[in-house]
Amino acid sequence: MKNSSSYKWYRPISVIGCAAVVIVGCASIPPPTEQIAVAKSALASAASAGGNEFASVEMSAAQEKLDRAHQAMEKEDYENARWLAEQAQADARLAEKKAQSAKAQKAASVIQDDIRVLREEINRKSK
Repeated sequence: MKNSSSYKWYRPISVIGCAAVVIVGCASIPPPTEQIAVAKSALASAASAGGNEFASVEMSAAQEKLDRAHQAMEKEDYENARWLAEQAQADARLAEKKAQSAKAQKAASVIQDDIRVLREEINRKSK
């Protein structure tokens, strides 16, 4: 009889444990709408910074991952959609920084050319 009475104590605990597992298992990952919006914004910022011109590979990768994130959202694969949106955001930010860097290098080159022209002008006038 001792065994059956001790079993009675485990029974409610096991039922509660199973219910907790079912509840946790049913809890779904929320749709990553914020991450997708941030990725879209990052892509737009990169485009306005000249990403399409100076970092086309990164821009294409960001757009492709954002498109895949939308597809994952339609399939309610929210974990994959979140991951893809975060990757798209990272690619877009890289594209933006590469574009900014390329523009800065281009501006520095123009300034160096202007300095060279000014020096030549000074040298001609001093002779």
